[in-house]
Amino acid sequence: MASPIKANDVCCPEFDPTLWDDKTVEWTNKTFIKERVATFLFMPINFGSKMTKLTKAVDEAGATVPDWLCLSDHSSKWNMDLYLAVNKHIPGAINTTLSGKFYIKVYEGSFNETGKWCKDAESIVKSKGQNVKKMYMWYTTCPKCAKKYGKNYVAIVSQIE
Repeated sequence: MASPIKANDVCCPEFDPTLWDDKTVEWTNKTFIKERVATFLFMPINFGSKMTKLTKAVDEAGATVPDWLCLSDHSSKWNMDLYLAVNKHIPGAINTTLSGKFYIKVYEGSFNETGKWCKDAESIVKSKGQNVKKMYMWYTTCPKCAKKYGKNYVAIVSQIE
């Protein structure tokens, strides 16, 4: 999936927000592998090493990451769970699934806007007559690639009921 990057290369594909913004998807046992990341006041500490571990497991299994989808569940100020979408069972990894209906809203800007974006996404869901059951963040590119592309897209993926 990701190989060592050279100075002018990128490790993340360019994200097309039009494919995801203001969309509702339904997943039935969508396959993910899971890893826990330490955070300090919601800021990830070991995100890079955990992503390296996940992508290595994907590569070794000969699997792929559909849409480069990686959801972050900020469960507290001190940790978050990563859910990396995979196309098959990955030996040695924590394999899990997500099912349900999810509303996706894409935002662009600095990570410090996340609180505002979450409130906005929840407001949109309520305006559609739904309730947010759980929210995941999809940081669509790493900071290096976001800088290279000139856009920092974050998708709020809300499980709705």
